[in-house]
Amino acid sequence: MDGTKESDLITAVLMYAIRCLTEGDQAALRNMNFGPREIEALREMNLADLYRVESLRAHCLEIDLNREVYWPMIDHLRRQRESEELQQVLIAADAPLEMMQTLFGLGSREYTRLRQMLTVDPSVGRPAEPDEESTHKLWNAWVQRVEREADGPLSPNEYLAIHREIGVSMRAIWNLTQRWNQYGDLTGRSSHTPSERALSDG
Repeated sequence: MDGTKESDLITAVLMYAIRCLTEGDQAALRNMNFGPREIEALREMNLADLYRVESLRAHCLEIDLNREVYWPMIDHLRRQRESEELQQVLIAADAPLEMMQTLFGLGSREYTRLRQMLTVDPSVGRPAEPDEESTHKLWNAWVQRVEREADGPLSPNEYLAIHREIGVSMRAIWNLTQRWNQYGDLTGRSSHTPSERALSDG
């Protein structure tokens, strides 16, 4: 027998209440307005009773949306969804494991799973270095953003913006910018690449 959406809801709530009863969560039962008599009746229910709910047309529930809980929950889910989508975009652009660990705390197993899901070719050896023009553009784009993010590392969205602006793989971007970070204070005081600075100093 096919149940209605109402009977599906009642069955789901009763199953939740039975689980609360099994786990001794009396507070949750009280919050749902289950008193001693209702709890005792709940103890007597079995799987067949839950199936019989599908044939009933009575509705014993009052649904009330708590907006103070609902909107923070929605915001949290939205942030998670956006973060997961951003992770997939970065990995599709060949972001290395170290980058994903640093920016998202992503583990190696999940990283491998996402690469397989996105059919990203396995990385073999060191990534090819960008040509001189691309490296110079990358340096300028990176320095401009480092100035704005003086209190911490660039955000994932900033790295993605650089990738889209320069057209260099995320792996090369990460490796080069991490290498440049080791030079020290590069917050826009020079518009030259490290190689150019070395030549000018010589």
